[in-house]
Amino acid sequence: MSSFTKLNLRDDVEDQAPKFGLSPDLEARFARDPLRSEVTGLSYQRLAPGMRMPFGHTHATQEEIYVVLEGAGRAKLDEEIVELEALDALRVAPETMRALEAGPEGLQFVVFGAPRGDRNDAEMAAGWWSD
Repeated sequence: MSSFTKLNLRDDVEDQAPKFGLSPDLEARFARDPLRSEVTGLSYQRLAPGMRMPFGHTHATQEEIYVVLEGAGRAKLDEEIVELEALDALRVAPETMRALEAGPEGLQFVVFGAPRGDRNDAEMAAGWWSD
């Protein structure tokens, strides 16, 4: 195996959102397997203006760091709301329930997660963030 892997997160990583009926308002490209990552997870995600993730989630062991590339929005972390803008980095502990919502300009971000286990350790909660 090569000591590195290079790919483009938009061109080389499949958007998973259409498989779940979430496109075009949500784009979700999970790159850990295409990158052949052994320890770290990585995804590129885009939310259309005003779009709120339709589920919250936690992890059993994986800590995540969200980095806002463009736009602005909010994150709901358990019962707290945190405002986000371009170049903000947000670390979230594994057991914290979380979901993001885009502001009027939309929201583009990358998510780094570690440690990567043998399986997806996410637990999903549909409709968790409601008004």
